[in-house]
Amino acid sequence: MPKHEFFVDMTCEGCSNAVTRVLHRLGGVQFDIDLPNKKVCIDSEHNVDTLLETLKKTGKNASYLGEKSAQ
Repeated sequence: MPKHEFFVDMTCEGCSNAVTRVLHRLGGVQFDIDLPNKKVCIDSEHNVDTLLETLKKTGKNASYLGEKSAQ
């Protein structure tokens, strides 16, 4: 499954909870939230546009950083 990295302008636990909520609602995703660096790493078969639109539903500024290589 491709891993995608996104910047999301999160400032607090409430912001990361909002991200968690919208991604769970979308379904079919596994993700890690890096709150200090404002990054969300998502494993998903959904396309990048769908993931980005979902993240923007939080009301936060979000942008696609690129595909994350498997480590």
